[in-house]
Amino acid sequence: MAQHVCPWWLAYTFDNPLRRFLHRPAEIFDSHLQEGMTVLDLGCGMGYFSIAMAGIVGDSGQVISVDLQEKMLAILKKRAIKAGLANRIAPVQCTEENVGVTEKADFALAFWMVHETPSQKRFLSQVFALLKESGKMLIAEPRMHVTVTDFEKTLDLATRVGFKEISCPKVRWSRAVLLQK
Repeated sequence: MAQHVCPWWLAYTFDNPLRRFLHRPAEIFDSHLQEGMTVLDLGCGMGYFSIAMAGIVGDSGQVISVDLQEKMLAILKKRAIKAGLANRIAPVQCTEENVGVTEKADFALAFWMVHETPSQKRFLSQVFALLKESGKMLIAEPRMHVTVTDFEKTLDLATRVGFKEISCPKVRWSRAVLLQK
C-alpha cells in the first residue's frame, strides 16, 4: 500500500485532539457498528479510528488495525494501552501487496488511504474476500487530494470486484461511500 505513503511524522498534523471536532467517530460509525463485531481499520495510522471503534465493539468485539508502517503501529499500541483498549485491538503490519489479515470481518474502514495503494483493484478484492456475507466497507477519501473522477474510478473498481453501493454518507472534507458485500 505505498504509492505515496503518508510519512508517520506527518500523521501528527491530522491525528490530534482537534480532529474530534472534524471527524466524530460516533457520527460516522454508530449506525454501522455494534458490540461483538470484528472490524478492520485499513491504513489505521496512529489509531484515531481504531481506538474509537474498539470502544464501540466492546469486550466481545475486535478491531484489526492494519498499516504498512511499523512506526504507526507502535504509536497505535501505546495509545491503545493508554486508553485501556489494547485487548480489543490487534495491530497487523501489511505489505504493499497484501493486507495481511485472514480473519473475516463484519465491517471495514478505509479512511483517506485507498488512493495510496499501488493497486486499488487488488486491495478492494482482498477486502471483499475478508468481509463476512453482507459485510460493509466505508471508504472515505480526502476531497483536497482525490478528485471526483478518481473517486468514481475507485467506486467502479469496487463494484467490479463485487461490492454494492449502499449510500454516500457525509464525512467532512471527504468523498465517502458505504459499500456492502
